[in-house]
Amino acid sequence: MSEEVKRIKRELMYKGSVLDIYRDTMQFENGNTAEWDFIHHNGAAAVVPVLEDGRILMVRQYRNALERETWEIPAGKLDTPEESGLTCAIRELEEETGYYTEDMELLITVRTTVAFCDERIEIYTARNLNATRQHLDEDEYIDVKAFTMDELKTMILEQKIEDSKTIAALMSYAVKYHA
Repeated sequence: MSEEVKRIKRELMYKGSVLDIYRDTMQFENGNTAEWDFIHHNGAAAVVPVLEDGRILMVRQYRNALERETWEIPAGKLDTPEESGLTCAIRELEEETGYYTEDMELLITVRTTVAFCDERIEIYTARNLNATRQHLDEDEYIDVKAFTMDELKTMILEQKIEDSKTIAALMSYAVKYHA
C-alpha cells in the first residue's frame, strides 16, 4: 500500500455466498481519514470456447442485477480460494455449454472493478471441444449458441453484449487471433 494511504481499520459488514463486504477506514498522509467500501471475491474463471469452424460458443442467462438475460462467455466462481482458474474454467465450460476439453490457453486476466473489489477472473481460450452434456445447477437456465467473431463484434458495438469480462475476452481474442 502506498505511504500516502494507509488502512487503519477493516470491518466486515456482510458475509455472503459469493462476496464479503467490508468498511475500511483509511488514513492519508495529511492525517485525514475516510471510509471506503471494499468487496472481497475469491475469484473466477471464464472461457472463450472456439468450435472447429471458428465460431464462439456463448451462453444466455438471466442476471438478477440487470433484471434480464445477457449473452456472455461461460464463466463461474472458484469453488474454493485455492482452486486453480484452469480447473474452474474446464468445469464451467462443460457445466454451462455441454462441451469438454483440456486444450485451454490462458488469454487474459481481468480485474472487474478495481475501485472497490478485488475480483480476479482468469480467461482462457478453449479449442478441440468435445460435445458432452450440460450440468446445470438447479437454479440455472442457460441457452447456448455459436456466433462468428464478426457477429460478436457487432453485438458489442450495438450494446447487445455489455458484460465487461465478455467484452474484454472477445476483443482480446479478436486482437490475438483475428488481427
